[in-house]
Amino acid sequence: MPQHVCNNAVLMCTFGMAPSTLGVLPLHRMMTSNQPAANIMDHIPMVNIRPFGMCTSPSNPTVAAATAAAMGVLTPMPCIPVTPAPWVPGAATVMLNQFPALDNVSKLNCIWGGVISVTFAGQVTEMIP
Repeated sequence: MPQHVCNNAVLMCTFGMAPSTLGVLPLHRMMTSNQPAANIMDHIPMVNIRPFGMCTSPSNPTVAAATAAAMGVLTPMPCIPVTPAPWVPGAATVMLNQFPALDNVSKLNCIWGGVISVTFAGQVTEMIP
């Protein structure tokens, strides 16, 4: 069952070498698990989408240049996400600040060919002893 995504959700990119976390500013004025809730427009690089360690995409110009300099041996370079389009598809029935809420089955495309997905939605339920 899809879960709504909030600040500090864990993300992974198919060309990234490390997980990252989603940054959600409290602009939507909606909280979930005491964290700001996300919508599909939370895709801004370095604000919402933080780097994934090193990038291994041959489409990334810095990776291509480093690989060429290493005589064709794939050489990862620091990840700088470029995500110009919103997450897709978003929650079909839940609107958040006039856009679909972000759920954990949505995907985000990086211009370098990576597909970013949510591995942990960020919602934490408290256990009462």
